[in-house]
Formats: sequence, C-alpha cells, structure tokens
Amino acid sequence: MTTIPQVTLNDGLLLPAVGFGTYKLNGAAGINSILSAIDTGYRLLDSAFNYENEGALGEAVRRSSVPREALIITSKLPGRHHKYDEAITTIQESLFRAGLDYYDLYLIHWPNPSKDLYVEAWQALIDAQKWGLIRSIGVCNFLPEHLDRLIKETGVTPSVNQVELHPYFSQEKQRAYDKEHGIVTESWSPLGRANKLLQDPDIKQIADAHQKTIPQIILRWHVQLGAVPIPKSSKPSRQLDNLSLFDFKLNDEEMQKIGRLSHADGRTYNQDPAIYEEF
Repeated sequence: MTTIPQVTLNDGLLLPAVGFGTYKLNGAAGINSILSAIDTGYRLLDSAFNYENEGALGEAVRRSSVPREALIITSKLPGRHHKYDEAITTIQESLFRAGLDYYDLYLIHWPNPSKDLYVEAWQALIDAQKWGLIRSIGVCNFLPEHLDRLIKETGVTPSVNQVELHPYFSQEKQRAYDKEHGIVTESWSPLGRANKLLQDPDIKQIADAHQKTIPQIILRWHVQLGAVPIPKSSKPSRQLDNLSLFDFKLNDEEMQKIGRLSHADGRTYNQDPAIYEEF
C-alpha cells in the first residue's frame, strides 16, 4: 500500500497529501467506490452536504476495516444555510446523515458574496469547532478579499481553502496568498474534469519520460506545488494510479513547462467566486 506523506494544517491537524473526492458517488454504488478507495489507501475523504452522499460516506466508513480515527473526513456547508442558526443545524444534520460524532474538516462551500453571510457562517464553524463537532475548519472558493474579511472580523484563519486548480488554471496568486497566511490549498477538479487536459501533448511528453500516465503527472504537479489534490474515480485501478505519486519527482523544467499551460480564463465552467454562487 502506498504511504502518503502528510501536510500539517495551521491548527495542527495532519492532512494526507492527496485525498479522494466523492462527488456523484451516491447510494450503494457510491459506498462500494468509497470502500474501494479506503482499501486502496486513501485516508482523506471529501464530501459535501450538497453532494447528498454523506450517508453513503458514513456507511463506507462503518463497513471499512480502517479505524475511524485513521480517516480524515470532510464535508461542506451549502450556501442556502449561511445564517448562523441554520449553519449550526446543518452541521449537526451533516453528522446525523453520516452517523458520525465529528467531522475532521468542515468547509464553507462557496462565499456567495452577494448574500453577505459568509462571515456569519464562519462564526458558526468556529463555534462548532469549540463544541467538538469539527476538528478543523476551512473554506472553499474564497478569494483573498473574502479571506481578509474572515480573518479581520473573527481573528480565526481558515486551515484550508479548496479551489479549482489544475494546469490550465494554476491559481498562482491565490496559492501565494494562502501560503503567506498559513492556509493549505486543496485542489478540486485537479484533472480538469477529464477535459482536453488529459490529452495535452506537453504533459504527455513528460508522462512518457517518467513512464507514468498523464493524470499521475498532473497530480504529482499538484503535490509539488504544495497543493492537496482530491481526484475522484469509481474504478479501483484508477484509484490506485491516482495514489501512486510518490515514487518519482518532476524536475524544475517539467514543473515550469506544466505551469506555462495556465491561462487567465482557464476555469472549466467560469465559476468565478467573485460572481458565481451556489446554494
């Protein structure tokens, strides 16, 4: 089984350097896919209230031979429940759905700035952490101006900021901000949602040189950037491939070559957190 290095969050929680995404892994089939991922060696499992699969995730955890305390389980607060009382209730519901006593990591899914409730939601996460419902608290899709406000108004810095990040959209400025503030960047859609990125000739050339697949090269690029990718796959063989990242290293020239593929409009579906919102 692959040994996964760990990243230390600003509150001391140890996060595996690569995780497993569970979006669209629902029901009995979802349970089996998540179980397979745990058996393969994944210890960081990423879910969300809006994925409607917290129950499947919790059931997979219960069926697994891996102890609960060895897993880092994540869920996320939906935009429609940013009001403080609703956020507290939703966190509780997340736990009830999964049949868990606590989440290791809980994130605000989107800032939804036009509603101007994300600071209130953040205060709910702060309190839920104090009560032992959550071990570590963070955010998704927060821009520097959103993070500045959280820190200024509450004095609490998120441990994680999960953002869209892949070679066509490398988030250099956001990653620099996160690093400066001691926030670990997680990568959603680390493989670009299986778009043309997976046929990119420049990455293919690097993959051939290392006798690795294009996804393995991309995920290794994330790891060497200091970001934590959370790829998803329901296929056991691909789950293993996506975890087999630690027996090789990209050199500086290869990292720079991949980095040059990024462009300003590289978001897959133009989900700019300054204007895009989810509820």
